[in-house]
Amino acid sequence: MEKLVRFGVAVPENLLVEFDKWIKNKGIPNRSEAIRQLIREFVAEEHWDRETGTVYGAITITYDHHVHDAMGGLTTLQHDFGNIINCSTHVHIDHDHCLEVIVVSGNAKNIKRLVDSLSSMRCVETVSHRITTIL
Repeated sequence: MEKLVRFGVAVPENLLVEFDKWIKNKGIPNRSEAIRQLIREFVAEEHWDRETGTVYGAITITYDHHVHDAMGGLTTLQHDFGNIINCSTHVHIDHDHCLEVIVVSGNAKNIKRLVDSLSSMRCVETVSHRITTIL
């Protein structure tokens, strides 16, 4: 286990009260663990914004499978990015729409290119992503 370093933080009392409420509502055991989680999220977001480092996450899309060649286009795109896609899950939402979750790992810049490519597809209606990193 990595060595822990203690440091002090001064915050306005009302901010600490709100932070403690958030910790309690989330079931996080203590302030230290909550701060560690927030720092990890911040660092992952920085990797994403700067398009550097290895990141892990899930990309969720919804799409209309009736759009011409929707399945073929999505399949081809996923094969093009096969080096960063670990797996995907496909769910039928209704007669016309599908939801797909694509689990990814790799360079942030490449994953961002996949997100952008999915967003530009005519059949895709929504794209969202959740990215993290290991520290």
